[in-house]
Amino acid sequence: MTRCWLVCPLLSLVLALPVSAPRAGAGEAGGSSTVTISDVRVRLSDHGPVVLLSADGKSIPIFVDHTVAASIQAALTGEKLPRPLSHDLMHTILESLGGRVVRTVITLKAGTYYGSLTVAFQGQEKVFDSRSSDSIALAIHFQAPILVGRDMLDAVGTSIGEPKPEAL
Repeated sequence: MTRCWLVCPLLSLVLALPVSAPRAGAGEAGGSSTVTISDVRVRLSDHGPVVLLSADGKSIPIFVDHTVAASIQAALTGEKLPRPLSHDLMHTILESLGGRVVRTVITLKAGTYYGSLTVAFQGQEKVFDSRSSDSIALAIHFQAPILVGRDMLDAVGTSIGEPKPEAL
């Protein structure tokens, strides 16, 4: 914590700022009941890396870039990469300052997935808008639940028995 004199005040300032109201359609799972994701997998498809969020016999595919895919895969397997990626850095900073991710909610609006990342720090919880992939990566690093709306899972989830992209 040798640099806490710089990072602690910055983190305290960020967590003290008011959080903007969520976008329409990007709130707590769009008003429907929520489902906790029970399995997360990273796969390679014809269109690039994809994260599969699975629950109740269905999977939601979320396409991500290669760096995010590597970060999520490393967090899932406990692998330590030679150099920390952005999610590793954020995990280390939050953890060293006593903060933690407590959950993320993934929503869908106009064909784009959004993440609402809830962070606890010094007895407060704040919700931050984020890319779904970053939100998923940080939730996995902190072993926090990933939530989706039941309506979204039913609308865009595919049956797990369907053919899957090959493993990374």
